Amino acid sequence: MDTQEFFEPEKENDNEDIQEKDDDILSREELIEKNGEVISQNSKHLIHCLNIIGQIEGHYVLPSQNKTTKYEHIIPALVAIEQDRSIEGLVIILNTVGGDVEAGLAIAELIAGMKTPTVSLVVGGGHSIGVPLAVSAKHSFIVPSATMTIHPVRMNGLVLGVPQTFSYFEKMQDRIINFVTKNSNIADEKLRSLMMKTGELTMDMGSVVDGKSAVEAGLIDSLGSLSDAIECLYNIIETTDKRYPDDETETLE
Repeated sequence: MDTQEFFEPEKENDNEDIQEKDDDILSREELIEKNGEVISQNSKHLIHCLNIIGQIEGHYVLPSQNKTTKYEHIIPALVAIEQDRSIEGLVIILNTVGGDVEAGLAIAELIAGMKTPTVSLVVGGGHSIGVPLAVSAKHSFIVPSATMTIHPVRMNGLVLGVPQTFSYFEKMQDRIINFVTKNSNIADEKLRSLMMKTGELTMDMGSVVDGKSAVEAGLIDSLGSLSDAIECLYNIIETTDKRYPDDETETLE
């Protein structure tokens, strides 16, 4: 009887541990399914993976058959990552066709303003508004087979052919150019020439650059794969100051 009583509490604890592990797995699966997010648990540094795929969805809901990244999901996720002291870094995987300009710029500005170490990796494509998203991280990577489409601002629906409309387009375009040049090594003139190039895109202006060309132009920092991005993120984590230094009272002690 004594032996049975001694082992019963341990069995209960084992069941609780199994239940906690199952809950953790479920929560991670829900993050992947809903927001395309993953938090690595058993690694050198605790990093968060944020996936930006398909089309950036802004103020209008896109058809259900479209793969979308919803800005109302990404923005609070970024706020939570920045506040979470346990998360040491953020890796952003991009495979996007572009989408809503203002929603994409909003996400890019938030990433650029984070103290959390960030690294981006373009796989497949980082087109249109995906360009500012790619360069918003502290260091950007692109795989050799990926491409990036750079083109002027476009708008669907009713457009009034008045000077104010063209002025609005120009200001919107300048916002994108200023952000990209500020957060990358590409020159303003080079970016504008790629954006206004004719003859490369069918029925459109702009350029399509592959991974190597994007790095040579200064748009992306490095050519590399997932392991390169993770290694770079670890290096940034280990060589930069902590986001949340100890309180003054604790330091004095």
